[in-house]
Amino acid sequence: MYLDSAKKQEIFEKYGKSNTDTGSPEAQIALFSYRISHLTEHLKLHRKDYTTERSLTKLVGKRRALLTYLKDRDIERYRAIVKALGLRK
Repeated sequence: MYLDSAKKQEIFEKYGKSNTDTGSPEAQIALFSYRISHLTEHLKLHRKDYTTERSLTKLVGKRRALLTYLKDRDIERYRAIVKALGLRK
């Protein structure tokens, strides 16, 4: 599988407060970004996979909502995660 527990631990350790910090917005945004990039690559090869396309759209919406939440709560943390992940906006 493309996302095993070791990869999740690595993402949470890098963007969260610790490797067990799964609830912070930064950690969730980083995990969603990793999954979005993986699904994007999948859709480049399988362009008629509409179920995956719908899942990708839902993930992008969830990430957008978390980014909006973080932007409203703490603009500095928002700017830091956007810069670290290289996201637009």
